[in-house]
Amino acid sequence: MKDPGEMSGKQNTSPKDEGCLHVGGVEPHGHVEVLSIHSASESRQNNAQEYTGGLLEAILDPQNLNKAYKRVKANKGSCGVDGMTVEDLLPHLKLHGQTLRQSILDGTYRPSPVRRVEIPKPDGGIRLLGIPTVQDRLIQQAIAQVLTPIFDPHFSSSSYGFRPGRSAKQAVKAAKGYIQDGYTWVVDIDLEKFFDRVNHSRLMEAIARKIKDKRVLTLIRKYLQAGVMLLGVKTPTAEGTPQGGPLSPLLANIVLDDLDKELEKRGHRFCRYADDCNIYVKSQRAGERVMTSIKKYIEKVLKLKVNEKKSAVDKPSKRKFLGFSFYQKEGETGIFVHKKPVMKFVKRVREITARSNGKGMEWRKVNLNQCIRGWIDYFGIADMRNLAEKMDSWIRRRLRMCYWKQWKKTKARIKHLVQLGMGAHEAKIKANTRKGYWRTSNSPILNTTLTSKYLKQQGFMSLTEAYLAVH
Repeated sequence: MKDPGEMSGKQNTSPKDEGCLHVGGVEPHGHVEVLSIHSASESRQNNAQEYTGGLLEAILDPQNLNKAYKRVKANKGSCGVDGMTVEDLLPHLKLHGQTLRQSILDGTYRPSPVRRVEIPKPDGGIRLLGIPTVQDRLIQQAIAQVLTPIFDPHFSSSSYGFRPGRSAKQAVKAAKGYIQDGYTWVVDIDLEKFFDRVNHSRLMEAIARKIKDKRVLTLIRKYLQAGVMLLGVKTPTAEGTPQGGPLSPLLANIVLDDLDKELEKRGHRFCRYADDCNIYVKSQRAGERVMTSIKKYIEKVLKLKVNEKKSAVDKPSKRKFLGFSFYQKEGETGIFVHKKPVMKFVKRVREITARSNGKGMEWRKVNLNQCIRGWIDYFGIADMRNLAEKMDSWIRRRLRMCYWKQWKKTKARIKHLVQLGMGAHEAKIKANTRKGYWRTSNSPILNTTLTSKYLKQQGFMSLTEAYLAVH
């Protein structure tokens, strides 16, 4: 573990490193120790756990920047307003890294505005993302790596989003536990355009409770006020912390930690994942009371807005939390996948197995298996045996349809049907069927030849088998 005081003495670069943040350590060369500021020396931390100085040097420490560079490179992502790609970053740092570092130390560095991107939501509406330049992503990542060990240990145990060692699945399991304990009503709070409405003054006030290095505070404020670029026009940002930057998740948790502490002070059972917060109570009446009081706190104190249309007091089975819902049967609480992510999964499978997308079966296998693995990795905690079996049956039918379309000509169909064990005379008759592709996919012609066993031998994963493997 490194001390900020020790790090501040490592800033001199050798002649061969001149012109780069740290040429020798920017390109990955094996394991780099994870930087930790949580163990900061007493010279940098007072009794109130306020970090008084040396943090900017810690942010610009070569090891921290090396780690940040590798993270930005691994995450890839599109370019910002300057058009620089992730692949361009290292050559850029070799030429301008030292100047960049010095400008940050001097306080003269000015972040570029973020590139505004509009992402359609599955249920309508638009999610606004802000894509910083890769250079700013590197700096933001370096800041986040230093600030996270300072703030994260003090966050609520009921906060699960964008935190080391915590996940959405843990939040869902915790929610299940509250329901099992008799808290069978949920106050589902949705914050309207949260990332676009974060109050800068309140955020900076919350950061300044621990961070006393004014240079770091100034740098963060510069990122908040960098503005957004849309259609070539720069718009200033008086509020909000645009989604898309590496620093935004940590800043969001810092803002909402006050909400967590307020809920804890009131003795509530709750789970929060970023701006998605569910509070569990024992009755509808209690839920309505909590909704009214917490809404008032969020809007009056945190200066945020509750989305009236998406927030409600209801039974957990009728609400969606991180893609899941809950049910109760014979005194036990279970988890099931909400219909919206199921529909999204179905849509993706349709795209992969579209018979006219011009893709071969090998491409379909790779992408379909990837889709199934990702689905099970996230939704595997739900009770979905019946759903998996139903999906498998439908997926197999779509694959048979793709094979039938791929064989296309009668001669090719006869050849493949014979290879799969059908008699030559019968294959000739079946190959001349006038049924459409979809009808044929569910007929004995393909059910008895392109069997589940055959598809498995070809390398196609079974959703049911993947699900059972994790249970």
